Amino acid sequence: MCVDRKVLRIRIEEELRSHVKQDYAAYFEGKEDEDAVYHHLGVPTPAVRRTASSFLRQVKSEGITDIDSVLDLCEHLLLAKISEMRTIAFQWSFNFKDHFRPRHFDIFERWVMTYVTGWGSCDDLCTHSLGHFLYEHPEFIPKVKTWTFSPSAVVRRASAVAFIYSLRREKHMEHIFEVADALLTDHEDLVQKGYGWMLKEATKAYETEVFNYVMARKAIMPRTALRYAIEKMSKDLRAKAVER
Repeated sequence: MCVDRKVLRIRIEEELRSHVKQDYAAYFEGKEDEDAVYHHLGVPTPAVRRTASSFLRQVKSEGITDIDSVLDLCEHLLLAKISEMRTIAFQWSFNFKDHFRPRHFDIFERWVMTYVTGWGSCDDLCTHSLGHFLYEHPEFIPKVKTWTFSPSAVVRRASAVAFIYSLRREKHMEHIFEVADALLTDHEDLVQKGYGWMLKEATKAYETEVFNYVMARKAIMPRTALRYAIEKMSKDLRAKAVER
């Protein structure tokens, strides 16, 4: 690899710091991700996205165009433990989605287990790179289903949110009720919202199936999950779903 990873990371961080907004940075003070591992510089997301695109063009101009080298660079950015760097790493990986191969599942699973620390990073990775990967390589769906039993709430959320990319393309519907059942009475709010969101996406093409699922379980389904699941249903179906 002809790109010095350390130099690249320093240059990206310098560019990010030039876009810090103090009021935005102040919002994140004391609001690090749940485990306080990742630091927020305070750069608005549009500026982060522009920085990601600009530096990826530079990386490509240096001859780095193969998926494995790009994912290696992403890994180096993730190690910085800076939230905006993580966003860039996830964006770069998605830019190379057409080059994902089965061998890359181990990388994405490790990212979920290691670098996803809250709902924002979970959704960023799972509705883009990981979601596309599962769309193209459904043989790994059984492995993702095992995440429903993880002691980590964000990993459990990931087990549901990872299907949203496919559901938006009307694919892999046959798996979501098994995932929802595994998470049905989860006590964590972000997990309830995660599988509720998954069900909501499914209603766009499979409203009847989701409605029947909710009706059969609404007595034990947390209200948060239920509200998310029925949000896009017709008014009449929503009324039936919430009535006691």
